[in-house]
Amino acid sequence: MKEIVCKLLVIGAGPGGYVCAIRAGQLGIDTVIVEAGKPGGTCLTVGCIPSKALIHAAEEFDATQKMLAGKNPMGIRVQGASIDLARTIAWKDGIVGRLTGGVSGLLQKARVKIVHGRAHFRDGKTVEVETETGQQIIRAETVVIATGSDPVELANLPFGGSVISSTEALSLTELPKKLVVVGGGYIGLELGTAFSKMGSEVTVVEATPQVLPLYDAELVRPVMRKLTESGIRVLTSAKAIGLADNGEALIIETSDGRQQTLPADRILVTVGRRPRTAGSGLEELDLDRAGPYLRIDDLCRTSMRGIYAIGDVTGEPMLAHRAMAQGEMVAEIIAGKKRAWDKRCIPAICFTDPEIVSAGLSPAEAQAQGYEIRTGQFPFSANGRAMTMLSDEGFVRVVARADTNLVLGLQAVGAGVSELSAAFALAIEMGARLEDIAGTIYAHPTRSEAVMEAALKALGSALHI
Repeated sequence: MKEIVCKLLVIGAGPGGYVCAIRAGQLGIDTVIVEAGKPGGTCLTVGCIPSKALIHAAEEFDATQKMLAGKNPMGIRVQGASIDLARTIAWKDGIVGRLTGGVSGLLQKARVKIVHGRAHFRDGKTVEVETETGQQIIRAETVVIATGSDPVELANLPFGGSVISSTEALSLTELPKKLVVVGGGYIGLELGTAFSKMGSEVTVVEATPQVLPLYDAELVRPVMRKLTESGIRVLTSAKAIGLADNGEALIIETSDGRQQTLPADRILVTVGRRPRTAGSGLEELDLDRAGPYLRIDDLCRTSMRGIYAIGDVTGEPMLAHRAMAQGEMVAEIIAGKKRAWDKRCIPAICFTDPEIVSAGLSPAEAQAQGYEIRTGQFPFSANGRAMTMLSDEGFVRVVARADTNLVLGLQAVGAGVSELSAAFALAIEMGARLEDIAGTIYAHPTRSEAVMEAALKALGSALHI
């Protein structure tokens, strides 16, 4: 049985794991990374990247369809349009392949040893890896657990047959005629909207009174309006009961206690994600937990000395950029640098139609923390760039302390607002005040002008509204 001894062992080559390993390698740390699948993890292979590719393809097809139907106010007309989903998926897979290959190249450049297989803990310093060539033992001074997460499976709707997770949805080569999405969070709405634009008849079933329940109603309202306009049926306060006898329909219970049967070629279950720990031997280490997740401190240390944990396995927010930031920080800590998790905000984005981006505190969250606040909101209907792009729905909102004007949060809903996330996070991280944002010169005509206008509105000196 082969044996490897190293200073750092990273388990999982998702966004957090591979960033941690690359940075550790750059810092001269003898590093080994173990991954059962392709480098890149859920985000790169079956999550963020492929879903955004599919969303973009759907938007392009939808725009073409509107030109075909004569609904384009710019006067553009086309003769015909169709979509070959198999070819779309092949294009998406090509992007994923290039990026996973890029990650492998970066790991090699940083002199990180890659071991392909599934790791199982023997003890806090030793793992056993089942590889294609046999058993591999790895002993390390320090271990970083970055095993990620898996889709949650419902007991009454186990995956298989017509019931699929986001992973299978991103690999479909035939368009479902009728798609029912169970779960109206960001994954369900992103994929449901994409399939609707490509031609599927989509119904969304959400157990709470509002889709995207983690966002306030003001941000969700433009998304809900667009869902209705696009013909997507949304059933809130409704629960999925199980499959009909023929397996080609979903039985649900509506808010009034009645049961309905929704015919479906595919039932996409997107009710959340759970930490990926099964079969890893973690239960033998007796690490402290926070519910199902590994409990960590502000240095990403677990309750066992020499073992760190990063990314989805540590709980919400399950975001790739959070995992990356944790991975980079942990690598530097292991190298002896003084670091700690002192982030003021982690921006979150829904790639719905329109998009939603949020950084920092919402008005309700700020008030719940005891702040007296002032807010400013500027609509894209008054923004020239948005109007020229036929996408003037939504707004930018700023939340600030009433006494000091310190910016506590920034949110936006609208086409392409995901690209404002960097400006939002930067303003909060740098301790910007309303005067800082309002006093900055923004290029015209751009959507970003709405950020300045929102700050001016909060200061009582709005110019264009």
